Amino acid sequence: MTPVTSVFIDLVRVETRLYNALSTRLRAAQGLTLGQFEFLDLIDRTPDCRVLDIATDVAITVGAVSKAIDRLAAAGWCTRTAHPDDRRSSILRLTPSGEQVLAASRPVVEAELAALTASMPRADLTRMGTTLAALRSTLEAAGEGQPG
Repeated sequence: MTPVTSVFIDLVRVETRLYNALSTRLRAAQGLTLGQFEFLDLIDRTPDCRVLDIATDVAITVGAVSKAIDRLAAAGWCTRTAHPDDRRSSILRLTPSGEQVLAASRPVVEAELAALTASMPRADLTRMGTTLAALRSTLEAAGEGQPG
């Protein structure tokens, strides 16, 4: 096995374990999954957010995002309104209930991530963050990894 293959396998396993642990904690504390949190957070941080914006950011299909948004809307956490310039698209906005669950969830996410990574030296986490951000940027600039 090459070093890059080993790094890839470790990266995937770490991501899976962090994601699962964080999602379990978030569901217990706030009643939503990490995926739902991520979408609410993206809607909150993206001006005039559309389904396509989320699909592009997380590299999944528009259909998958649309179904997830339907579930968020059914939960009362977001709304879809007609896009003023594109009838095929809609603008996503958080409802007051969505804003509340997001605000209550952010400290849970931060605390759980801090607890899960407490054994790692901060300098190592910072270096890893810089490295992963650079790799992500390179992949995104090349259009790699988007669903076909």
